[in-house]
Amino acid sequence: MDQPNKSNNPNTNGNEYFVIKAKDNGVHVIGLTRGQDTRFHHTEKLDKGEVMIAQFTEHTSAVKVRGKAIIMTKYGTIDTEE
Repeated sequence: MDQPNKSNNPNTNGNEYFVIKAKDNGVHVIGLTRGQDTRFHHTEKLDKGEVMIAQFTEHTSAVKVRGKAIIMTKYGTIDTEE
């Protein structure tokens, strides 16, 4: 079976997904841009129990999580309270 060509399919960039689950109301998830100047480009607010599935993209190089949340990646789980 042929593997999809990443350059021909903009929705397949090979980046891994990560999950953020809010443990309290008002958790902020902030996307930061790539390039010479890192800037905020997207913000989401999660309430207790809400889950966001996200992925790094050609525009997003980092994500900041503010508040009580659990972040799950292929590398492990991070609790912001620890």
